[in-house]
Amino acid sequence: MFKPFSWLAVTLALALAGCASAPPMSNLPAQPADAPIASGPRAAPRAPVLPSGPLTEIAVKPGTPAQEVATLAATTDLWERIRRGFAMPDLDTDLVRDREQWYVSRPDYIQRMTERSSKYLFHIVEELERRNMPSELALLPFIESAFNPNAVSSARAAGMWQFMPATGESFDLKQNMFRDDRRDVLASTRAALDYLQQLYTRFGDWHLALAAYNWGQGNVNRAITRNQREGKPTTYLDLNMPTETRYYVPKLQAVKNIVANPARFSAVVPPIGNHPFFDSVPIERDIDVAMVARLAQIDEADFRALNPSMNKPVIMSAGTPHVLLPWDNATVFQTNLRAHKGPLASWTAWTAPTTMSPALAAERLGMGEAELRRINNIPPRMLVRQGATLLVHRNGRLDADVPEHVADNAQLLLQPEVVLKRTMVQARKGDNVTALAKRYGVNAGSVAEWNHISINTPLKKGQSLALMLPQRQATAVSAKAKAPAKTAAAKTGTAKTAVASRKKAPVKVAGNKAATTR
Repeated sequence: MFKPFSWLAVTLALALAGCASAPPMSNLPAQPADAPIASGPRAAPRAPVLPSGPLTEIAVKPGTPAQEVATLAATTDLWERIRRGFAMPDLDTDLVRDREQWYVSRPDYIQRMTERSSKYLFHIVEELERRNMPSELALLPFIESAFNPNAVSSARAAGMWQFMPATGESFDLKQNMFRDDRRDVLASTRAALDYLQQLYTRFGDWHLALAAYNWGQGNVNRAITRNQREGKPTTYLDLNMPTETRYYVPKLQAVKNIVANPARFSAVVPPIGNHPFFDSVPIERDIDVAMVARLAQIDEADFRALNPSMNKPVIMSAGTPHVLLPWDNATVFQTNLRAHKGPLASWTAWTAPTTMSPALAAERLGMGEAELRRINNIPPRMLVRQGATLLVHRNGRLDADVPEHVADNAQLLLQPEVVLKRTMVQARKGDNVTALAKRYGVNAGSVAEWNHISINTPLKKGQSLALMLPQRQATAVSAKAKAPAKTAAAKTGTAKTAVASRKKAPVKVAGNKAATTR
Protein backbone atom coordinates (compact mmCIF):
# COMPACT_ATOMS: atom_id res chain seq x y z
CA MET A 1 0.00 0.00 0.00
CA PHE A 2 1.15 3.54 -0.75
CA LYS A 3 1.39 6.00 2.10
CA PRO A 4 -1.04 8.98 2.15
CA PHE A 5 0.10 11.93 0.12
CA SER A 6 2.17 14.50 1.92
CA TRP A 7 1.73 18.25 1.59
CA LEU A 8 4.76 18.12 -0.76
CA ALA A 9 2.85 15.87 -3.13
CA VAL A 10 -0.17 18.17 -3.06
CA THR A 11 2.01 21.16 -3.83
CA LEU A 12 3.56 19.30 -6.76
CA ALA A 13 0.13 18.44 -8.11
CA LEU A 14 -0.92 22.07 -7.94
CA ALA A 15 2.19 23.15 -9.83
CA LEU A 16 1.64 20.54 -12.53
CA ALA A 17 -1.97 21.59 -12.88
CA GLY A 18 -0.85 25.17 -13.36
CA CYS A 19 1.59 24.10 -16.04
CA ALA A 20 -1.08 22.08 -17.79
CA SER A 21 -3.37 25.10 -17.97
CA ALA A 22 -0.76 27.29 -19.68
CA PRO A 23 -1.06 27.59 -23.48
CA PRO A 24 1.68 25.90 -25.51
CA MET A 25 4.50 28.15 -26.73
CA SER A 26 3.60 27.44 -30.35
CA ASN A 27 0.15 29.05 -29.84
CA LEU A 28 1.52 32.33 -28.46
CA PRO A 29 1.58 35.33 -30.81
CA ALA A 30 4.95 36.08 -32.31
CA GLN A 31 6.88 38.84 -30.53
CA PRO A 32 9.45 40.88 -32.47
CA ALA A 33 12.98 40.53 -31.10
CA ASP A 34 13.27 44.28 -30.64
CA ALA A 35 9.76 44.85 -29.21
CA PRO A 36 9.77 47.01 -26.06
CA ILE A 37 8.98 45.33 -22.78
CA ALA A 38 5.52 46.36 -21.53
CA SER A 39 5.71 48.59 -18.51
CA GLY A 40 1.98 48.82 -17.69
CA PRO A 41 0.19 46.86 -14.99
CA ARG A 42 -0.01 43.12 -15.55
CA ALA A 43 -3.16 41.07 -15.19
CA ALA A 44 -3.35 39.00 -12.04
CA PRO A 45 -2.38 35.37 -12.66
CA ARG A 46 -5.28 33.00 -13.01
CA ALA A 47 -5.68 30.63 -10.09
CA PRO A 48 -5.20 26.96 -11.03
CA VAL A 49 -8.29 24.77 -11.15
CA LEU A 50 -7.97 22.00 -8.57
CA PRO A 51 -9.55 18.61 -9.13
CA SER A 52 -12.58 17.97 -6.97
CA GLY A 53 -12.84 15.01 -4.64
CA PRO A 54 -10.12 13.07 -2.85
CA LEU A 55 -6.74 12.42 -4.52
CA THR A 56 -6.19 8.88 -5.80
CA GLU A 57 -3.10 6.80 -5.27
CA ILE A 58 -0.52 6.50 -8.02
CA ALA A 59 -0.19 2.92 -9.15
CA VAL A 60 1.38 0.96 -12.00
CA LYS A 61 -1.04 -0.48 -14.50
CA PRO A 62 -1.37 -4.22 -13.93
CA GLY A 63 0.65 -6.31 -16.41
CA THR A 64 3.09 -3.49 -17.22
CA PRO A 65 6.68 -4.88 -17.12
CA ALA A 66 9.05 -3.18 -14.72
CA GLN A 67 11.70 -1.08 -16.47
CA GLU A 68 15.13 -0.19 -15.14
CA VAL A 69 15.69 3.56 -15.00
CA ALA A 70 19.05 4.55 -16.51
CA THR A 71 21.12 6.73 -14.25
CA LEU A 72 22.39 10.05 -15.57
CA ALA A 73 25.14 10.27 -12.97
CA ALA A 74 28.70 10.34 -14.33
CA THR A 75 30.65 7.23 -13.45
CA THR A 76 33.81 7.53 -11.41
CA ASP A 77 35.29 4.48 -13.19
CA LEU A 78 36.89 5.16 -16.57
CA TRP A 79 36.51 1.50 -17.58
CA GLU A 80 32.74 1.78 -17.10
CA ARG A 81 32.70 4.91 -19.26
CA ILE A 82 34.57 3.00 -21.96
CA ARG A 83 32.11 0.09 -21.74
CA ARG A 84 29.18 2.46 -22.24
CA GLY A 85 30.77 3.72 -25.46
CA PHE A 86 31.32 0.32 -27.12
CA ALA A 87 29.75 0.57 -30.59
CA MET A 88 31.65 -1.78 -32.91
CA PRO A 89 30.18 -5.09 -34.04
CA ASP A 90 31.67 -8.00 -32.14
CA LEU A 91 33.94 -10.55 -33.77
CA ASP A 92 33.45 -14.14 -32.57
CA THR A 93 36.16 -16.44 -33.92
CA ASP A 94 38.68 -18.98 -32.70
CA LEU A 95 41.41 -16.35 -33.04
CA VAL A 96 39.55 -14.10 -30.59
CA ARG A 97 39.39 -16.93 -28.04
CA ASP A 98 43.06 -17.69 -28.64
CA ARG A 99 44.02 -14.08 -27.90
CA GLU A 100 41.76 -13.96 -24.85
CA GLN A 101 43.68 -16.87 -23.37
CA TRP A 102 46.98 -15.26 -24.30
CA TYR A 103 46.17 -12.09 -22.36
CA VAL A 104 44.52 -13.66 -19.30
CA SER A 105 47.47 -16.03 -18.90
CA ARG A 106 49.73 -12.96 -18.48
CA PRO A 107 48.28 -10.94 -15.58
CA ASP A 108 51.59 -9.11 -15.04
CA TYR A 109 51.49 -7.90 -18.64
CA ILE A 110 47.93 -6.62 -18.21
CA GLN A 111 49.00 -4.88 -15.00
CA ARG A 112 51.96 -3.10 -16.68
CA MET A 113 49.91 -2.06 -19.71
CA THR A 114 47.12 -0.69 -17.55
CA GLU A 115 49.47 1.26 -15.32
CA ARG A 116 51.04 2.90 -18.39
CA SER A 117 47.63 3.61 -19.93
CA SER A 118 46.35 5.37 -16.82
CA LYS A 119 48.27 8.52 -17.82
CA TYR A 120 46.78 8.76 -21.32
CA LEU A 121 43.46 6.88 -21.45
CA PHE A 122 41.19 9.64 -20.15
CA HIS A 123 42.38 12.04 -22.86
CA ILE A 124 41.82 9.45 -25.59
CA VAL A 125 38.28 8.68 -24.37
CA GLU A 126 37.48 12.40 -24.29
CA GLU A 127 38.65 12.79 -27.89
CA LEU A 128 36.68 9.75 -29.07
CA GLU A 129 33.48 11.01 -27.46
CA ARG A 130 34.02 14.47 -28.91
CA ARG A 131 34.26 12.91 -32.37
CA ASN A 132 31.44 10.41 -31.72
CA MET A 133 33.76 7.46 -32.42
CA PRO A 134 33.53 3.97 -30.83
CA SER A 135 35.27 3.74 -27.47
CA GLU A 136 36.86 0.41 -28.49
CA LEU A 137 39.44 2.54 -30.29
CA ALA A 138 40.73 3.73 -26.90
CA LEU A 139 42.02 0.18 -26.44
CA LEU A 140 43.98 0.16 -29.71
CA PRO A 141 47.29 1.33 -28.15
CA PHE A 142 47.18 -1.84 -26.02
CA ILE A 143 47.58 -3.72 -29.30
CA GLU A 144 49.92 -1.32 -31.05
CA SER A 145 52.47 -0.52 -28.34
CA ALA A 146 51.21 -1.80 -24.97
CA PHE A 147 50.66 1.93 -24.30
CA ASN A 148 54.39 2.64 -24.47
CA PRO A 149 54.90 6.03 -26.19
CA ASN A 150 58.61 5.25 -26.65
CA ALA A 151 57.99 1.97 -28.49
CA VAL A 152 59.79 1.57 -31.84
CA SER A 153 59.10 -1.36 -34.16
CA SER A 154 61.59 -3.13 -36.41
CA ALA A 155 59.97 -1.27 -39.32
CA ARG A 156 60.68 2.09 -37.58
CA ALA A 157 57.08 2.75 -36.54
CA ALA A 158 57.15 4.80 -33.34
CA GLY A 159 54.99 5.98 -30.50
CA MET A 160 51.85 4.88 -28.72
CA TRP A 161 49.94 4.67 -32.03
CA GLN A 162 52.92 3.31 -34.02
CA PHE A 163 53.18 5.75 -36.93
CA MET A 164 55.63 5.06 -39.73
CA PRO A 165 57.80 8.10 -40.61
CA ALA A 166 56.07 8.83 -43.93
CA THR A 167 52.55 8.34 -42.53
CA GLY A 168 53.42 10.58 -39.61
CA GLU A 169 54.57 13.32 -41.96
CA SER A 170 51.32 13.10 -43.93
CA PHE A 171 49.41 13.77 -40.70
CA ASP A 172 51.65 16.72 -39.73
CA LEU A 173 53.69 14.90 -37.08
CA LYS A 174 57.01 16.76 -37.01
CA GLN A 175 60.16 14.63 -36.88
CA ASN A 176 63.44 16.46 -36.40
CA MET A 177 66.47 16.46 -34.13
CA PHE A 178 64.60 18.23 -31.31
CA ARG A 179 61.36 16.25 -31.22
CA ASP A 180 59.39 13.39 -32.74
CA ASP A 181 55.66 14.10 -32.66
CA ARG A 182 54.87 10.44 -33.35
CA ARG A 183 55.60 10.05 -29.63
CA ASP A 184 53.68 13.16 -28.56
CA VAL A 185 50.56 12.19 -26.58
CA LEU A 186 48.26 14.91 -27.94
CA ALA A 187 49.61 15.15 -31.49
CA SER A 188 49.80 11.40 -32.13
CA THR A 189 46.30 10.82 -30.72
CA ARG A 190 44.91 13.56 -32.93
CA ALA A 191 46.66 12.07 -35.97
CA ALA A 192 45.59 8.49 -35.18
CA LEU A 193 41.93 9.40 -34.80
CA ASP A 194 42.08 11.52 -37.97
CA TYR A 195 43.54 8.55 -39.81
CA LEU A 196 40.99 6.07 -38.42
CA GLN A 197 38.12 8.37 -39.34
CA GLN A 198 39.54 8.70 -42.83
CA LEU A 199 39.81 4.91 -43.16
CA TYR A 200 36.27 4.34 -41.86
CA THR A 201 34.93 6.90 -44.34
CA ARG A 202 36.70 5.02 -47.14
CA PHE A 203 35.71 1.45 -46.22
CA GLY A 204 32.48 1.99 -44.26
CA ASP A 205 33.41 -0.80 -41.85
CA TRP A 206 35.44 -0.55 -38.64
CA HIS A 207 37.05 -3.97 -39.02
CA LEU A 208 38.28 -3.10 -42.50
CA ALA A 209 39.39 0.33 -41.28
CA LEU A 210 41.46 -1.33 -38.54
CA ALA A 211 42.95 -3.78 -41.04
CA ALA A 212 43.97 -0.81 -43.20
CA TYR A 213 45.50 0.95 -40.19
CA ASN A 214 47.70 -2.10 -39.66
CA TRP A 215 48.33 -3.26 -43.23
CA GLY A 216 47.85 -0.10 -45.29
CA GLN A 217 44.74 1.07 -47.10
CA GLY A 218 46.18 0.26 -50.52
CA ASN A 219 46.71 -3.38 -49.54
CA VAL A 220 43.19 -3.72 -48.12
CA ASN A 221 41.71 -2.09 -51.20
CA ARG A 222 43.56 -4.53 -53.48
CA ALA A 223 42.41 -7.49 -51.38
CA ILE A 224 38.80 -6.30 -51.67
CA THR A 225 39.14 -5.82 -55.44
CA ARG A 226 40.61 -9.31 -55.77
CA ASN A 227 37.67 -10.86 -53.88
CA GLN A 228 35.16 -8.88 -55.91
CA ARG A 229 36.77 -10.11 -59.12
CA GLU A 230 36.51 -13.70 -57.88
CA GLY A 231 32.93 -13.29 -56.69
CA LYS A 232 33.84 -13.68 -53.00
CA PRO A 233 32.58 -11.70 -49.98
CA THR A 234 34.66 -8.70 -48.95
CA THR A 235 34.33 -8.66 -45.16
CA TYR A 236 37.33 -8.62 -42.84
CA LEU A 237 37.07 -12.39 -42.31
CA ASP A 238 36.93 -13.11 -46.05
CA LEU A 239 40.01 -11.22 -47.18
CA ASN A 240 43.40 -12.86 -47.70
CA MET A 241 45.68 -10.94 -45.32
CA PRO A 242 49.09 -11.39 -43.66
CA THR A 243 49.13 -13.22 -40.32
CA GLU A 244 49.74 -10.03 -38.33
CA THR A 245 46.64 -8.37 -39.82
CA ARG A 246 44.51 -11.51 -39.38
CA TYR A 247 45.33 -11.39 -35.66
CA TYR A 248 44.97 -7.60 -35.37
CA VAL A 249 41.21 -7.22 -34.93
CA PRO A 250 40.91 -10.46 -32.86
CA LYS A 251 43.48 -8.97 -30.45
CA LEU A 252 41.40 -5.82 -30.05
CA GLN A 253 38.24 -7.88 -29.62
CA ALA A 254 39.94 -10.01 -26.96
CA VAL A 255 40.98 -6.92 -24.96
CA LYS A 256 37.46 -5.51 -25.37
CA ASN A 257 35.93 -8.73 -24.03
CA ILE A 258 38.24 -8.75 -21.01
CA VAL A 259 37.51 -5.07 -20.24
CA ALA A 260 33.76 -5.65 -20.71
CA ASN A 261 33.63 -8.50 -18.22
CA PRO A 262 36.85 -9.12 -16.27
CA ALA A 263 35.14 -11.54 -13.86
CA ARG A 264 34.25 -13.89 -16.71
CA PHE A 265 37.96 -14.36 -17.38
CA SER A 266 39.05 -14.22 -13.72
CA ALA A 267 41.09 -11.19 -14.78
CA VAL A 268 42.02 -8.19 -12.66
CA VAL A 269 41.86 -4.88 -14.50
CA PRO A 270 43.36 -2.18 -12.23
CA PRO A 271 40.93 0.71 -11.70
CA ILE A 272 41.44 4.03 -13.48
CA GLY A 273 39.63 7.13 -12.26
CA ASN A 274 37.35 8.98 -14.64
CA HIS A 275 39.24 12.25 -14.42
CA PRO A 276 42.13 13.91 -16.29
CA PHE A 277 45.65 12.85 -15.36
CA PHE A 278 47.45 15.81 -16.93
CA ASP A 279 46.96 19.40 -17.96
CA SER A 280 48.47 21.27 -20.91
CA VAL A 281 50.61 24.24 -19.88
CA PRO A 282 51.77 26.95 -22.33
CA ILE A 283 55.50 27.53 -22.83
CA GLU A 284 56.41 31.03 -23.99
CA ARG A 285 60.23 30.90 -23.70
CA ASP A 286 62.84 28.21 -24.31
CA ILE A 287 63.31 26.29 -21.08
CA ASP A 288 65.43 23.37 -19.89
CA VAL A 289 63.63 20.11 -19.14
CA ALA A 290 65.36 20.03 -15.75
CA MET A 291 64.02 23.52 -15.00
CA VAL A 292 60.43 22.50 -15.84
CA ALA A 293 60.70 19.47 -13.57
CA ARG A 294 62.11 21.60 -10.73
CA LEU A 295 59.45 24.31 -11.02
CA ALA A 296 56.67 21.71 -11.28
CA GLN A 297 58.14 19.74 -8.34
CA ILE A 298 58.17 16.43 -10.21
CA ASP A 299 60.86 13.97 -11.25
CA GLU A 300 62.35 14.44 -14.69
CA ALA A 301 61.35 10.84 -15.53
CA ASP A 302 57.69 11.70 -14.82
CA PHE A 303 57.95 14.74 -17.06
CA ARG A 304 59.36 12.68 -19.92
CA ALA A 305 56.62 10.05 -19.50
CA LEU A 306 54.06 12.73 -20.35
CA ASN A 307 56.26 14.45 -22.95
CA PRO A 308 58.06 11.57 -24.67
CA SER A 309 58.45 13.44 -27.98
CA MET A 310 61.11 15.73 -26.50
CA ASN A 311 64.49 14.01 -26.81
CA LYS A 312 66.81 16.89 -25.88
CA PRO A 313 67.53 18.64 -22.56
CA VAL A 314 65.81 21.84 -23.69
CA ILE A 315 62.28 22.67 -24.91
CA MET A 316 62.06 25.02 -27.89
CA SER A 317 58.98 27.17 -27.32
CA ALA A 318 58.73 28.04 -31.03
CA GLY A 319 58.24 24.38 -31.93
CA THR A 320 56.69 23.07 -28.69
CA PRO A 321 54.32 25.76 -27.39
CA HIS A 322 52.97 23.60 -24.55
CA VAL A 323 53.99 20.76 -22.25
CA LEU A 324 51.94 18.25 -20.27
CA LEU A 325 52.19 18.13 -16.48
CA PRO A 326 50.35 16.10 -13.84
CA TRP A 327 47.06 17.86 -13.10
CA ASP A 328 47.94 19.23 -9.66
CA ASN A 329 51.52 20.09 -10.59
CA ALA A 330 50.46 22.26 -13.53
CA THR A 331 49.30 24.99 -11.16
CA VAL A 332 52.44 24.59 -9.05
CA PHE A 333 54.59 25.05 -12.17
CA GLN A 334 52.82 28.20 -13.31
CA THR A 335 53.03 29.75 -9.84
CA ASN A 336 56.75 28.99 -9.51
CA LEU A 337 57.45 30.14 -13.08
CA ARG A 338 55.96 33.56 -12.39
CA ALA A 339 58.14 33.88 -9.29
CA HIS A 340 61.33 32.62 -10.99
CA LYS A 341 64.17 35.10 -11.53
CA GLY A 342 67.05 34.30 -13.84
CA PRO A 343 67.61 32.33 -17.05
CA LEU A 344 65.30 29.45 -17.99
CA ALA A 345 67.44 27.74 -20.62
CA SER A 346 71.13 26.84 -20.73
CA TRP A 347 70.98 25.41 -24.28
CA THR A 348 70.33 26.84 -27.71
CA ALA A 349 70.78 25.84 -31.37
CA TRP A 350 73.67 26.68 -33.71
CA THR A 351 73.84 26.19 -37.47
CA ALA A 352 77.21 25.18 -38.96
CA PRO A 353 78.35 27.83 -41.47
CA THR A 354 80.58 25.36 -43.31
CA THR A 355 81.54 21.69 -43.23
CA MET A 356 83.92 21.06 -40.35
CA SER A 357 85.11 18.48 -37.87
CA PRO A 358 83.35 18.14 -34.50
CA ALA A 359 86.61 19.15 -32.85
CA LEU A 360 86.71 22.46 -34.76
CA ALA A 361 83.01 23.10 -34.07
CA ALA A 362 83.53 22.45 -30.35
CA GLU A 363 86.49 24.84 -30.30
CA ARG A 364 84.44 27.60 -31.93
CA LEU A 365 81.57 27.07 -29.46
CA GLY A 366 83.68 26.82 -26.33
CA MET A 367 82.57 23.24 -25.61
CA GLY A 368 84.43 20.01 -25.16
CA GLU A 369 84.39 17.78 -28.23
CA ALA A 370 83.19 14.76 -26.22
CA GLU A 371 80.20 16.68 -24.85
CA LEU A 372 79.30 18.11 -28.27
CA ARG A 373 79.39 14.61 -29.76
CA ARG A 374 77.33 13.12 -26.91
CA ILE A 375 74.55 15.70 -26.80
CA ASN A 376 74.17 15.65 -30.60
CA ASN A 377 74.77 11.92 -31.16
CA ILE A 378 77.70 12.46 -33.55
CA PRO A 379 79.44 9.13 -34.22
CA PRO A 380 83.21 8.80 -34.72
CA ARG A 381 84.88 9.63 -38.06
CA MET A 382 82.07 11.94 -39.17
CA LEU A 383 82.14 15.59 -40.23
CA VAL A 384 79.45 18.18 -39.46
CA ARG A 385 78.08 19.34 -42.78
CA GLN A 386 77.30 22.94 -43.69
CA GLY A 387 73.73 23.79 -42.62
CA ALA A 388 73.63 21.18 -39.86
CA THR A 389 71.96 22.21 -36.59
CA LEU A 390 73.71 21.42 -33.32
CA LEU A 391 72.51 21.78 -29.75
CA VAL A 392 75.06 23.92 -27.90
CA HIS A 393 75.55 25.76 -24.61
CA ARG A 394 74.44 29.36 -24.31
CA ASN A 395 77.66 31.33 -23.90
CA GLY A 396 76.87 35.03 -24.02
CA ARG A 397 77.18 35.23 -27.82
CA LEU A 398 74.54 32.52 -28.35
CA ASP A 399 71.75 33.41 -25.94
CA ALA A 400 68.64 33.91 -28.07
CA ASP A 401 65.65 31.54 -28.13
CA VAL A 402 65.58 29.24 -31.14
CA PRO A 403 63.52 30.63 -34.05
CA GLU A 404 60.53 28.68 -35.35
CA HIS A 405 62.04 27.65 -38.69
CA VAL A 406 64.97 26.02 -36.87
CA ALA A 407 62.83 24.46 -34.12
CA ASP A 408 60.54 22.86 -36.72
CA ASN A 409 63.10 21.82 -39.35
CA ALA A 410 66.44 21.27 -37.63
CA GLN A 411 68.43 18.31 -38.95
CA LEU A 412 71.76 16.83 -37.95
CA LEU A 413 73.67 16.61 -41.26
CA LEU A 414 76.85 14.52 -41.24
CA GLN A 415 79.27 13.07 -43.76
CA PRO A 416 82.20 10.63 -43.44
CA GLU A 417 85.60 12.12 -42.73
CA VAL A 418 87.02 10.15 -45.67
CA VAL A 419 85.62 9.38 -49.08
CA LEU A 420 85.68 5.67 -49.83
CA LYS A 421 86.55 4.46 -53.30
CA ARG A 422 85.87 1.07 -54.85
CA THR A 423 89.22 -0.54 -55.53
CA MET A 424 90.05 -3.90 -57.13
CA VAL A 425 92.79 -6.00 -55.53
CA GLN A 426 94.11 -9.49 -56.20
CA ALA A 427 94.40 -12.34 -53.74
CA ARG A 428 97.82 -13.86 -53.09
CA LYS A 429 98.72 -17.51 -52.81
CA GLY A 430 97.33 -18.91 -49.53
CA ASP A 431 95.07 -15.86 -48.95
CA ASN A 432 91.68 -16.07 -47.31
CA VAL A 433 89.11 -13.31 -46.71
CA THR A 434 90.39 -12.58 -43.21
CA ALA A 435 94.04 -12.35 -44.24
CA LEU A 436 93.26 -10.11 -47.22
CA ALA A 437 91.06 -7.83 -45.08
CA LYS A 438 93.83 -7.53 -42.48
CA ARG A 439 96.38 -6.62 -45.13
CA TYR A 440 94.27 -3.67 -46.30
CA GLY A 441 93.01 -2.64 -42.84
CA VAL A 442 89.33 -3.35 -43.42
CA ASN A 443 86.73 -5.57 -41.78
CA ALA A 444 86.54 -9.18 -43.03
CA GLY A 445 82.75 -9.16 -42.84
CA SER A 446 82.66 -6.03 -44.99
CA VAL A 447 84.95 -7.67 -47.59
CA ALA A 448 82.58 -10.64 -47.75
CA GLU A 449 79.58 -8.34 -48.10
CA TRP A 450 81.18 -6.19 -50.82
CA ASN A 451 81.96 -9.29 -52.89
CA HIS A 452 78.82 -11.32 -52.11
CA ILE A 453 80.79 -14.19 -50.58
CA SER A 454 81.08 -15.68 -47.11
CA ILE A 455 84.03 -15.09 -44.79
CA ASN A 456 85.02 -18.75 -45.17
CA THR A 457 85.06 -18.73 -48.98
CA PRO A 458 88.52 -19.92 -50.19
CA LEU A 459 90.40 -17.51 -52.44
CA LYS A 460 92.50 -18.41 -55.49
CA LYS A 461 95.78 -16.76 -56.32
CA GLY A 462 95.09 -13.80 -58.60
CA GLN A 463 91.36 -13.71 -57.80
CA SER A 464 90.05 -10.14 -58.04
CA LEU A 465 88.09 -8.68 -55.13
CA ALA A 466 86.49 -5.27 -54.61
CA LEU A 467 87.36 -3.24 -51.52
CA MET A 468 86.01 0.10 -50.33
CA LEU A 469 89.14 2.01 -49.35
CA PRO A 470 89.81 5.63 -48.41
CA GLN A 471 90.59 7.58 -51.57
CA ARG A 472 94.26 8.17 -50.74
CA GLN A 473 94.82 4.52 -49.90
CA ALA A 474 92.87 3.43 -52.98
CA THR A 475 95.08 5.58 -55.20
CA ALA A 476 98.23 4.09 -53.70
CA VAL A 477 96.95 0.52 -54.08
CA SER A 478 95.97 1.13 -57.70
CA ALA A 479 99.38 2.63 -58.50
CA LYS A 480 101.17 -0.30 -56.88
CA ALA A 481 99.02 -2.79 -58.75
CA LYS A 482 99.93 -1.16 -62.09
CA ALA A 483 103.64 -0.85 -61.36
CA PRO A 484 104.63 -4.51 -62.06
CA ALA A 485 102.78 -4.41 -65.36
CA LYS A 486 104.71 -1.31 -66.43
CA THR A 487 108.02 -2.90 -65.40
CA ALA A 488 107.28 -6.00 -67.44
CA ALA A 489 106.32 -3.89 -70.41
CA ALA A 490 109.49 -1.90 -70.03
CA LYS A 491 111.54 -5.07 -69.91
CA THR A 492 109.79 -6.40 -73.03
CA GLY A 493 110.33 -3.13 -74.81
CA THR A 494 114.05 -3.16 -73.93
CA ALA A 495 114.46 -6.67 -75.26
CA LYS A 496 112.73 -5.76 -78.53
CA THR A 497 114.93 -2.70 -78.88
CA ALA A 498 118.05 -4.79 -78.34
CA VAL A 499 117.01 -7.23 -81.06
CA ALA A 500 116.18 -4.41 -83.41
CA SER A 501 119.51 -2.77 -82.68
CA ARG A 502 121.33 -5.92 -83.52
CA LYS A 503 119.39 -6.17 -86.76
CA LYS A 504 120.18 -2.53 -87.59
CA ALA A 505 123.81 -2.67 -86.56
CA PRO A 506 126.10 -0.70 -88.90
CA VAL A 507 127.94 -2.69 -91.58
CA LYS A 508 131.54 -1.73 -92.13
CA VAL A 509 132.66 -1.38 -95.74
CA ALA A 510 136.35 -1.14 -96.52
CA GLY A 511 137.37 2.33 -97.30
CA ASN A 512 133.98 3.85 -96.38
CA LYS A 513 132.39 5.27 -93.21
CA ALA A 514 129.84 3.22 -91.34
CA ALA A 515 126.44 3.22 -93.03
CA THR A 516 123.07 2.46 -91.44
CA THR A 517 119.85 1.29 -92.93
CA ARG A 518 117.16 3.96 -92.53
